[in-house]
Amino acid sequence: MQEDLLKYSEDHEWIFLENSIATIGVSQYALDELGEIVFIELPEKDSDVTQKSEFGTIESVKTVSSIYAPVSGKIIDVNTTLADQPELINSDPYNNGWLIKVEISDLSELDSLLSFEEYQLFLKTLVH
Repeated sequence: MQEDLLKYSEDHEWIFLENSIATIGVSQYALDELGEIVFIELPEKDSDVTQKSEFGTIESVKTVSSIYAPVSGKIIDVNTTLADQPELINSDPYNNGWLIKVEISDLSELDSLLSFEEYQLFLKTLVH
């Protein structure tokens, strides 16, 4: 998946939209900050998520971080492969490392997300 076709949250999640279905993952920037991913906790299929609410955690060799929903809706698929192979998030974050698929309940929430260019500008504002 091409990074410039995605939308991004300021919490470093990416979203790929196909009709009203959003595939959600974690950006390369976040992964570079986290380091090697060793465990991921994701929600159950058929559960609901609310925009900006925590829906899982991602554990690296450095820290444990929350993962936040960029949109609200019903989870229609969960990448269960990550339970046994969390390293897929590091090696292929925009394809095999996706986290969940959500049927979006409010498409207007997409307006609050950043384009690829806007996300790149946002990253430049972050102080290390």
